Amino acid sequence: MRSVGSKLGRRQFLKVGAAAAVGPLMLPARARGAEAAMDRIQFGAIGCGRIAREADIPGALKAGAVCVAVCDVDSKRAELGKAFVEEWCRKNQRPVPEIRVYTDYREMLRQPGLDAVTISTPDHWHAKPTVDALAAGKHVYVQKPAGRIYHEGVAMVQAAAAHPECVVQFGTQQRSDRQFHEAVMLVRNGRIGRIREIEVGLPVDPAGGNPEPMPVPPNLNYDMWMGWTEERPYTEDRVHPQNGFSRPGWLRCEEYCCGMITGWGVHHVDIAHWGMDTERTGPVEIWAEAEFPRSGLWTVHGPYRCELKYANGVTVRISNKYPNGIRFIGEEGWIFVSRGSQKATASDPTTGTRPLKALDASNPKLLEPIGSPKVVLERSSNHYVNWLEAIRRRRAPICPMEIGHRSTAACNLAHIAMKLKRRLRFDPAAERFVNDDEANGMLRLPMRRPYEV
Repeated sequence: MRSVGSKLGRRQFLKVGAAAAVGPLMLPARARGAEAAMDRIQFGAIGCGRIAREADIPGALKAGAVCVAVCDVDSKRAELGKAFVEEWCRKNQRPVPEIRVYTDYREMLRQPGLDAVTISTPDHWHAKPTVDALAAGKHVYVQKPAGRIYHEGVAMVQAAAAHPECVVQFGTQQRSDRQFHEAVMLVRNGRIGRIREIEVGLPVDPAGGNPEPMPVPPNLNYDMWMGWTEERPYTEDRVHPQNGFSRPGWLRCEEYCCGMITGWGVHHVDIAHWGMDTERTGPVEIWAEAEFPRSGLWTVHGPYRCELKYANGVTVRISNKYPNGIRFIGEEGWIFVSRGSQKATASDPTTGTRPLKALDASNPKLLEPIGSPKVVLERSSNHYVNWLEAIRRRRAPICPMEIGHRSTAACNLAHIAMKLKRRLRFDPAAERFVNDDEANGMLRLPMRRPYEV
């Protein structure tokens, strides 16, 4: 598919390169060898919707990267993405770069001078662009979760391992928030004694949605939007709003998203794993129950309870009945951490009227600073800055792909347990259920060509 914006011809490319000598627009890092550490990184945005506009594009721009390309299967959104970057640069007194516009990310990956991409697409479109971008030698910032199904996360990990020269930052940005780092430092250094259990509270999604088929908008490549999933009739509540950037319907359709268990669950399970020091493994036993809608378009789970047991003896309990956050419960008390009043996007769902503390404990003394910690964890003040620094310094970011996969995987397993309605045993080393062919069959699903991962 061809770009819908202007081409960057040789003269224009040289002009941009010349400007880079005196301004923020610089040639790609790999073209300048030893000088790469000082370069601004040029990135393209894959996906120009709500998360891209409210988090990933401005996040990368504020961190110092330069956006030179945008892409969306909805050409209207792609053009609005270009306008968004240009307006952001003007408001923030940054030079406005030349931005090419695409409706097919594969063409964007061939653009000269592109160092990196942000991937802000629906969940079922996280894996394939990541795999393709790494194959093209691009650094990647990818939103959580690691795909819609377990298999996609495995493919993303394998691709990252095959291209160690590329930095993949997984979008669990809570790791870069002060209170989460502080809570995990306290827990890992024994402030609450041995961890007995962890409570994870998440929001819940409503049922509803208009299932009546509608004509596909001429600006939307709906076949590509569906990707590897089974074909379904188009309706606006299945995809995203054609006017505005409010919370899209695909988040509530099981074809594309598991619901809140992966929507927010991956963020909180990531912190639970960090606190338990189980970031590169997973649960060994899973149980869950959930209510599912019986009518309407939106099919993701409603109220739910999950239990994930780990080899270290800790049980992680997940439910919409708990406060939205993570409570580490130990032999000597508990520590609770949350986003407080912070929202990732303006349309984030709420979890009640009572405001939550960002950091709380059963005894205020549990939150006192650690004098000489035995365990010292990397501190990141900004997830996007951390990503760019990792690229420049050729080191791992704070949340590499394997860790992102494992936090997603635990939530995928809980979703499978919701559907099967029975207790499951899992081998996190083999990444297979134990003696359960039906459950193992749900780790991957049939994929529609040519979009398979």
